[in-house]
Amino acid sequence: MEVKLVVGMEIHVQLACNTKMFCGCRLGYGDAPNSNVCPVCLGLPGSLPVINKQAFEHSVRTALALNLNIAEFTKWDRKGYYYPDLPKNYQISQYDLPFSYDGYIDLPLADGTAHRVRINRAHLEEDAGKNQHEGLPHSQIDLNRAGTPLLEIVTEPDLNSPEQCRVLAQELQKIVQFVGASHANMQLGQMRFEPNINLQITMDGKVYKTPIVEVKNLNSFRAVEGAVAYEAWRQLEEFKKDHSFTRENHGKQNRGWDDAKGETIFQREKEESSDYRYFPDPDLVPVKVDAGWLKNIRDNMPEMPLAMKARFVNELGLKEYDASVLTAEAPMARYFDAAVKAGGPAKRLANIITQFGISTASEKSCAIDELGITPQRLAELAKLVEDGTINATASAKLFNIMLTDDAPAAELAEKHSLIQKSDSGEIEKLVDEVLAANAKAVEDVRSGSKKAGAARGFLMGQVMQRSKGQANPKVVSELLAKKLS
Repeated sequence: MEVKLVVGMEIHVQLACNTKMFCGCRLGYGDAPNSNVCPVCLGLPGSLPVINKQAFEHSVRTALALNLNIAEFTKWDRKGYYYPDLPKNYQISQYDLPFSYDGYIDLPLADGTAHRVRINRAHLEEDAGKNQHEGLPHSQIDLNRAGTPLLEIVTEPDLNSPEQCRVLAQELQKIVQFVGASHANMQLGQMRFEPNINLQITMDGKVYKTPIVEVKNLNSFRAVEGAVAYEAWRQLEEFKKDHSFTRENHGKQNRGWDDAKGETIFQREKEESSDYRYFPDPDLVPVKVDAGWLKNIRDNMPEMPLAMKARFVNELGLKEYDASVLTAEAPMARYFDAAVKAGGPAKRLANIITQFGISTASEKSCAIDELGITPQRLAELAKLVEDGTINATASAKLFNIMLTDDAPAAELAEKHSLIQKSDSGEIEKLVDEVLAANAKAVEDVRSGSKKAGAARGFLMGQVMQRSKGQANPKVVSELLAKKLS
């Protein structure tokens, strides 16, 4: 028996707009229920939708980043189905003429290879409202989200492992953030993943295909990887019990993900496209893309995360891991890049950001570029470490001081006695005192025994302690080597 996992992904991205897709209602997370609604998003008779141009621009930028072709002509369709949080009984979407088609993304895998995933299309639509059930004997409907601009990205079934599905989710999140299309905060529901999963099983020269399952509304990378892995296991177990468990005998299913139990839960049979009764929306004019307008967007596309990561490694000499961390979020990548362009040494900057910058931002619940230290001042700090003016321990202290004091980094280092001492005459006195006070350790070093390394480290620590951490470790090490040889 040979088993191949086959997954195609649908990704829904809420776009970073101030207003809804087809009306002027405000988009605001956490506002009072049903406070951001109007006749258009409530679907009242006689109301007419108007396209949000900013949403279309965000979508085009994302499509270009995914190597999709942009259609010169695209139209809007009504996707008809009843649900309590969809007041019009249809969703404005795109069916046969989406605004973009035939693209791809190359996924970087852990073994150093890349896996290409074809993108079938990306199209624009509006989101539905939200049903609230938790802790209630009845359901409540909040329509603030109804009409939110939603970009749907649809891949071909080119994913063949849970790991690939997770990496795709991570890379897509970075892309929509880098192009400014979405904040993609999954905890706020701004990005949701829906993998379509089945198995191709070859046995006795015959190929069996298990029924396709779509797992709905996954909002974390762990959930994506876990749901795909569980569903692959579940479908194989079903087939082992009954070889008639195939697409020919069973329809498609929608399932949910129980994160606590780590398993998928049956929800309902999945509709086919014909069930939605698509037809062109008579209230919205088609969009004809102007060539000059599209060229302007192309010319102003930002650097993509994978390209930026490669530049950090190849041109700045960063380690692969550090470059991955720094390009995990668009604000951090641009913050680091700006500090390098301001003259900061790249490796020192990477150390400062990864060792205590990220944790400080996390403690304060903000992005690293919102801490109050500009890229220029961060570059000043990195230079002080690079030239030996302060040591690594002092750099952490100085970073925290700079959060609340706008004075130049060098001035703050002087003010708070963080300047590293490099005067060999002054340090030599400390070294002599330590050697005189620790004859046993000196003997261990000179003997070349197994204790020599530990003894040398002990003497080094004693000198640094007497200098209150201000002695230049390089000078101390050189003096110890000279006197102990």
